[in-house]
Amino acid sequence: MDSVLTVEGLKTYFYTEAGVVRAVDDVSFSVKPGTIHALVGESGSGKTVTAQSILRIVPKPGRTVGGRIMFEDKNLLELGEKEMRRIRGRRISLIQQDPTATLDPMFTVQDQLVEAIMVTTELDREQAKRKARKLLEDVRIPGPENVLRSYPHQLSGGMRQRVAIARALAGDPKLLIADEPTTALDVTIQAQILELMRGLRDEYGLSIILITHDLGIVAQVADEVTVMYAGKVCESASVVDVFYSPLHPYTQALLLSVPRVDKRVKLRAIPGNIPDLVDPPKGCRFHPRCPYAVEKCSQEEPKLERADYMADHSGERSVYCHRFRELKLEVK
Repeated sequence: MDSVLTVEGLKTYFYTEAGVVRAVDDVSFSVKPGTIHALVGESGSGKTVTAQSILRIVPKPGRTVGGRIMFEDKNLLELGEKEMRRIRGRRISLIQQDPTATLDPMFTVQDQLVEAIMVTTELDREQAKRKARKLLEDVRIPGPENVLRSYPHQLSGGMRQRVAIARALAGDPKLLIADEPTTALDVTIQAQILELMRGLRDEYGLSIILITHDLGIVAQVADEVTVMYAGKVCESASVVDVFYSPLHPYTQALLLSVPRVDKRVKLRAIPGNIPDLVDPPKGCRFHPRCPYAVEKCSQEEPKLERADYMADHSGERSVYCHRFRELKLEVK
């Protein structure tokens, strides 16, 4: 199956007075057509910077210094800014964590949707108004006419996030990047938004990159998952493979730190903190916190290796660990 997006050896660094922050350091993964691919990890693992790198919107003093991002037979890192503007919002769209920060309080929902549609399509204003209403219907907003006349502050948080999703769909994108889209919402509304995204994937034929730190969300909606730690990919595989047979100790540690509703288990905190990315640990970046670390782990950095033969379901898998072939990691 051809990938919609392939990230290979991506490196995005921030050049600060304290030194070079290696926020994304040799990250590789691919997104298959019609799937939800989750990027998961603790805060500071590089998930959001990876998304910004894909869209070429890394804030200063950040800069992408290496790798390839292949989308529709083009390396996005080689395109000029004019070409990238034709891709952003049209072929690849972004849903951010806080819709309040992305919706203009001075304009109605209709004004903002119509503008987004006219910028990203060839439709005239009347056609754009009809499409705006259809988009609100597609994101399951009841009474779309009333919402179109509303200002963002007049809507609930869940409604604002649905409007933000509708705006992201304005240009009929092929890939949608959702950066923590449910963090600011209560649990009931979270479930509705996640179910909506799954429905939109099927209805629009979208591929979705879902950025989250919540493994419960990953289990609920994702098809594939890439686990990130300190700017590195620890493991990338199908959700079933990762949840039932993790190959990287960090993946196991994340799973063991999540409350279970099906059984009583003692939660295990991950000792220590994510390292300083100005001066990351030598060798494997997780080794200071890893219970399975040996001398090699602290001296030699592992490679992101293919582990197809070990996959139970997906047939494709990659792991960043010296010892994954010998460890038998359980999540019971």
